[in-house]
Amino acid sequence: MNNDILHRYIFDNVDVRGEIVQLENSYQEVLSAHTYPVAIEHLIGELMAATSLLTATIKFNGDISVQLQGDGPVSLAVINGNNKQVLRGVARWNDDIADDASLQEIFGKGYMVITLTPDEGERYQGIVSLDHVNLAACLEEYFNQSEQLPTQIQLFANGKQAAGMLLQVLPSKSDQTDDFEHLAALTATIKAEELFTLDAEQVLHRLYHQEEVRLFDPVDVTFKCSCSYERSGAAIKTLSQHEVEAILAEDGKIEMDCEYCTAKYAFDAIDIAALYSGSHSSQSKQ
Repeated sequence: MNNDILHRYIFDNVDVRGEIVQLENSYQEVLSAHTYPVAIEHLIGELMAATSLLTATIKFNGDISVQLQGDGPVSLAVINGNNKQVLRGVARWNDDIADDASLQEIFGKGYMVITLTPDEGERYQGIVSLDHVNLAACLEEYFNQSEQLPTQIQLFANGKQAAGMLLQVLPSKSDQTDDFEHLAALTATIKAEELFTLDAEQVLHRLYHQEEVRLFDPVDVTFKCSCSYERSGAAIKTLSQHEVEAILAEDGKIEMDCEYCTAKYAFDAIDIAALYSGSHSSQSKQ
């Protein structure tokens, strides 16, 4: 059984659609690279679920980044994804954090930046403050600002599993306010344990057994880090050759660490010479 899946669904009788995402393996792989405080573990899970839901709402080929920044104990939390539902993420923190810390206690004065980078077309960036009660409410405000479509989001994470639901009005000429509010009230009754233990069909039956719901085939969600020897070499080449040679003279090699998965890439003098001549070959992660 795949424990990392996203389902889309629509209501046949009203112009409202929804999504359910359930994560376990990919969530654990992101957490395994670092020893995070409990509050950050939960935050990363919610952020992964949110990024998956957001990606599924956007019809484009390309990348998405959902980044939280602030002046609190956590300065950065980011999940990167793409239209194939491949996710990776990391957080930076510098102080003790209570297990039940609120979003504001974690980030202080903070904001969320959502960046869409399509393979073709223009890059788009949206920003919303982190002054709402939780991450889900901040995302709802993002949709209110960017698309003006009524949207409800539920996010859950416990350090082992993460899950989320999104409900959104479809663009329509008719007023869907009453229908959406009715369905949103039903969706708001979902409990974390239900999303962690039930499959999508069971969840939808519990919530909407009196509604006409059509569930689409699931999409796998996976973890994969996009770091590589080639990307590390490209980063080194952004420095001047003189600066690189000075580092080599002092340290004997240049090491590049991936912040996401902690992979290490080492370049000695021969590697650097080959890098600048354009003849270097790829190496594996260390």
